[in-house]
Formats: sequence, structure tokens, C-alpha cells
Amino acid sequence: MPEYLMLIYTPAENPLSPEEMAEMSPQWDAYTESLREAGVYLGGNALQGTDVATTVRVRDGETQITDGPFAETKEVLGGYYLLDAPDLDTVLAHATRVPNIAFGSTEVRPILDMGARQARVAEVQAQA
Repeated sequence: MPEYLMLIYTPAENPLSPEEMAEMSPQWDAYTESLREAGVYLGGNALQGTDVATTVRVRDGETQITDGPFAETKEVLGGYYLLDAPDLDTVLAHATRVPNIAFGSTEVRPILDMGARQARVAEVQAQA
């Protein structure tokens, strides 16, 4: 089955308080368990805040390391789920039930199958 990454975003403005986060914790636990029960859960984690992020760039051979996220945004990446599901519609149905969906957003991206990609490159090279 194809793999999908669900990127969970929360508003950068008005972040949840520690009390609100603790209050939502059982909802996240139940949601994660529902993914396991559905047989699609491969992994996932919450991320620490952007205040502890570090961005690395190499430009013209020079490494640049800066504190914070790579861009100013209205939403911040708060965590992710990696799912193994039969199709995009199945993942989108799960994405509508993410506990913070009422005030955040969830981006769904298929994982690029590098094995298939490399096989296709080899095939094209062999034909050349």
C-alpha cells in the first residue's frame, strides 16, 4: 500500500496554553489508537516549538545556521503521522478527524517511492 505523511499544523498566533494542550491529550491518544485499529498507523510524533528550531542552509559553499524556523508563517508544524493506506481518500477521511482540525490544518502528502523512482531512472538510462 502507498504511504502518506499527514503534517499537522496549528496557528502561529494564539497557540494553545499548556493547560489546553493537556486537556486535548486524551483526544490525541484516542485518535492515534483509531489509526492503529484501522491498520494504517506507521508512526507519528509531536514536535517541539519553533522557538527551539534550527535551520541549516548551504549557500555558495558556506554553511549558515540560524535559530528558528526557515520562514515566517501563519501556521506552524506541530507534528506528523505516517500512514500506510490503500488510497488518498482513506487518508483524507482520517485527516478530517485530527483533533485540532477545527482550528488548525492537516497537509497530506504521498511518500515518494524511491525504489520505484530509481528503477524508472535505470530503465530510462538503459534505453538511452
